[in-house]
Amino acid sequence: MANTANLKTEYAERIVPALTKEFGYSTIMQVPVLKKIVINQGLGLAVADKKIIETAINEITAITGQKAVATISKKDISNFKLRKKMPIGVRVTLRRDRMYEFLERLVRVSLPRIRDFKGIESKFDGRGNYTLGIEEQIIFPEINIDNIVKLLGMNITFVTSAKTDEEGYALLKEFGLPFKNIKKD
Repeated sequence: MANTANLKTEYAERIVPALTKEFGYSTIMQVPVLKKIVINQGLGLAVADKKIIETAINEITAITGQKAVATISKKDISNFKLRKKMPIGVRVTLRRDRMYEFLERLVRVSLPRIRDFKGIESKFDGRGNYTLGIEEQIIFPEINIDNIVKLLGMNITFVTSAKTDEEGYALLKEFGLPFKNIKKD
């Protein structure tokens, strides 16, 4: 947990003053905060093979250090052979210390392991939140490549208290997310 203190203290000591100066906040309560990180894996393949859900839960739990839960379908869709309450995905929500620890490992270890990595897109949702799509789970060092049955992607959503995309972008940039050079609106 020593790493956790690094990003937390870095936020308090370096990021808050930088954002206050950049946006001209009158109080530190106006400075955006990273509220939570949500990791989500949609697994439509699980309709045919039930083991995929168990494998995905174990992998996401290993990556995040927190128990992942299966998401279930809300209704029947006959075209996809889907019944109500069938497991079709896996998710986990990280807050506080685990969130900072995961963010640090993502930025410093996992993202640099992506092949031909040139930075991540800077497309926000309009409210200062950002979702990063990862195509393969093997970029995380916690995953043993020899045990992989199928390459699965995931979405990592960064939920901030920022009011605008510019504030959210500035906050995540300060945390070290490697956005591509220029921000396009």
